[in-house]
Amino acid sequence: MTRKDIFIDNNIAKNFSNPIDPEYKKLIKWLIESNSNPKKHDDNAHLVISQKLIAEYYRTMGHAASGNNIAVIINLLTQQGRLNRISNEQIKEFKQEHFTKKVERKLVSNKEDREHIPVVLLSDRKYALTLDEKFTADLVKFPSFTVTVGKKPSDIPYDT
Repeated sequence: MTRKDIFIDNNIAKNFSNPIDPEYKKLIKWLIESNSNPKKHDDNAHLVISQKLIAEYYRTMGHAASGNNIAVIINLLTQQGRLNRISNEQIKEFKQEHFTKKVERKLVSNKEDREHIPVVLLSDRKYALTLDEKFTADLVKFPSFTVTVGKKPSDIPYDT
């Protein structure tokens, strides 16, 4: 069974601190509370992360006081074993295999976001939330992979 995982870009995670939009409240609730049956671990919500993404989160939001900030969510998911952590070594290996000169010439995202491409593509469901159009273009057009990318939670069937 495939883990119910999702990649959440830093530009989306900022909406977790003071979520007014019901869509973000629903996504946060799913992330926090989707741990109803520890025996069916894959059926629980998982956040796809890497060390670089965590560093981005903490740089921009670690100071937020809200109980729903991404740092609090990561801490909870860490305790419950619900992070799909993509290691630096996995990212490096992916890039060596898939980032050919031809592929790299077609990438339009910035250098920092290119480090996140393998994180999404190595995730189980290949679901990503991001507002970055260039990052989205790279994910959607990456050869041999099918990715579901959205700008808001309702664009992705994350809770199914």
